Amino acid sequence: MRWFTLLAAAAVLLTATGCNTVSISSKQYIGGPTYPPTDPNLVQILRSEPTRPNVQLGQVQAEPSSDSVGNAQIEQALQKAAAKMGANAVVVVADRTQIMGATVTGPLWARSVNTMTGRVIIGVAIRYTDTSQPGM
Repeated sequence: MRWFTLLAAAAVLLTATGCNTVSISSKQYIGGPTYPPTDPNLVQILRSEPTRPNVQLGQVQAEPSSDSVGNAQIEQALQKAAAKMGANAVVVVADRTQIMGATVTGPLWARSVNTMTGRVIIGVAIRYTDTSQPGM
């Protein structure tokens, strides 16, 4: 009985913590420069393109599992993905809600289609090329 209770508690804990996740994907640009990974804690999140000289390394995309996922968790996921490319910053170029899929219900003669929407955040991972300034 004790094992069953322990197993049930673990399942509830995994379900509760699994609800607030961020799915992340990244695509490094072909033919671009490659750099060693950077520290994710030092990767800046920018809302506009910086004036410092930089090179674009690739694209990172975050999809939170629900509306309850906080911005800090989303930003950390973006920083981690960009750091793997050797980025110093991520420039957020899109933060929107879009259709993620659809479900079809009802009989053949009276079907209804319900769309499923989700938040998608897209950023461009960049590396500063000016080594004289801090943050390199």
